[in-house]
Amino acid sequence: MSAEDILFERRGGLGLIRLNRPQALNALTLDMTRRLDRALKGWAADSEIKLVAIRGAGDRAFCAGGDVRALYKEGPGNPYTEIFYREEYALNRNIFRFPKPYVALIDGIVMGGGVGISVHGSHRVVTERTVFAMPETGIGLFPDVGATWLLSHCPGETGIYLGLTGARIRASDLLALGLAEAMVPSSRLDALDAALPEIRTRGQTDTLLRAHAADPGPPELGPHRATIDRCFAEPTVERILEALDAEGTEWARATAATLRTKSPTSLKVALQQLRLGRALPDFEAAMRLEFRLVQHFMAGGDFFEGVRAVVIDKDQRPRWSPDRLEAVSEAAVAAYFAPLERELDFPD
Repeated sequence: MSAEDILFERRGGLGLIRLNRPQALNALTLDMTRRLDRALKGWAADSEIKLVAIRGAGDRAFCAGGDVRALYKEGPGNPYTEIFYREEYALNRNIFRFPKPYVALIDGIVMGGGVGISVHGSHRVVTERTVFAMPETGIGLFPDVGATWLLSHCPGETGIYLGLTGARIRASDLLALGLAEAMVPSSRLDALDAALPEIRTRGQTDTLLRAHAADPGPPELGPHRATIDRCFAEPTVERILEALDAEGTEWARATAATLRTKSPTSLKVALQQLRLGRALPDFEAAMRLEFRLVQHFMAGGDFFEGVRAVVIDKDQRPRWSPDRLEAVSEAAVAAYFAPLERELDFPD
């Protein structure tokens, strides 16, 4: 692991973070998580630092997710998986609670773990190249890194739609769903970056973003919102698929076909997770729920098969077990929500 995978710089009142693994789409490793968390704790206590900004190196990705290759290599039930997620989720919480402006400059792909270190910040800036997704059900997992809170608070049933399908959305939809504050053309990011060291307050941060922002155009999901809200309000995954099949439109057929490629277990767990998320009292409760889920997933099953098929062998033919929705019982789903011997806590 190279110390150059994540870079830190002080410029005036700005603490600047740069994810620096462009060859790996800036995927987040455990070492990067630890170094980022240490830097944020130091800057939170430093009166000279007025705000923090985070960027990704290269023009392809802000951060395409966590380093699932390392998790796959360790295998089911390995202590590494507990350490990785315990520290990653603590970092997500610290970003959500960061006491100063946290400006995420999200240019290019942002997925999974990349969402956890960007969209929980106070100021989310996207560009015309931004592509957002939570694709975890396609690798036998569930939308995590705070998605229980994030997606549950999206308007209507859009969060359920994004969490189950792993659909990719762009700047216009991110603004419409409240997942970003401003769209700044990628050609203006360096100018925005250069102005940040002079910022001293949240109000000045807001003003600066407005000065550089552009109109992203109408949301692409707009024409499908009624269908999403109607179909994804159904109580079960099976009923969601029936509702999509009954719509009879090309978009609904394509969405149903996408759902049928995902892990049946992941779909059922994720639906319950996101529905529960709406009633949770705070972000910390959402992260504790996710930690329970992820530790049960890491004990074995579809996650390792999904990573094999999508990331390792890349044959795109995961062999899910069970491979049918009707074979995933309510008891099997409930087991993923069972308490752990060592729950997630947040020592302050």
